[in-house]
Amino acid sequence: MAPGFARLGGWRVGALATLAIFALLAHAVAGPSPSEPRPKGGGLCETGRRQSPIDIVATRREALPALQFDYVPTPLRIVNDGHTVRVRLAGSRMLIGAERHTLQQFHFHLPGGDRVQGEEFPMAMHWLHKRANGELVALVMLFRLGTAHPALAALLPQMPAAGQPERNLPALTVDPAAWLPVASVRHGYYAYDGSVTAPPCTEGVRWVVLKQVQTLSATQLAQLHQLMPDNARPVQPLQGRSVAEST
Repeated sequence: MAPGFARLGGWRVGALATLAIFALLAHAVAGPSPSEPRPKGGGLCETGRRQSPIDIVATRREALPALQFDYVPTPLRIVNDGHTVRVRLAGSRMLIGAERHTLQQFHFHLPGGDRVQGEEFPMAMHWLHKRANGELVALVMLFRLGTAHPALAALLPQMPAAGQPERNLPALTVDPAAWLPVASVRHGYYAYDGSVTAPPCTEGVRWVVLKQVQTLSATQLAQLHQLMPDNARPVQPLQGRSVAEST
């Protein structure tokens, strides 16, 4: 069986209770064409001072809280909204120190959006979590070209084309833990205060960018490009913000 998936019996998970939250998140993360300097929509998209993504250059090294992942397999729900391919998730959590954050979904950006020392990555995944107070925390996984990613290899055949209805596949599960980079001791990361990357560009989002870069193959990247357009927002000015880097 392909990595990242498992067979289930007749188990199904109800989704009506979280439908409204997912609808809001879907609006929040759809990105504009990278040819636009800022998303259309005015407001914070043009005047905001804590916008995402950014180029991570100078950092402030400090003892940031450890990341822990309580990610569990969940029945596959996947949709292509024309901007990105999005996978809905339930039952998983990320801990930053002692604070719990509920995983809502992940989706893909081409190219990666956030840069490190000017390097643009061909792909990134954004994993959206919610704090108990409703604020968003975005975990970013960056990818370079290289060896094929096994979890992506398992998911690509299940990705619908744009315009197709959402696929609910209770006989298949996606395992979020299969996407995590291997960390010998702890996951190093950068952290900064930013925004959602589509109008209304709401600020107050905590961005957590994993330092360990993963790989996908050129074939996998080409397959993703067949399913979605370039959808990353250009990097935004720091406007005096600092970026923390875990020691």
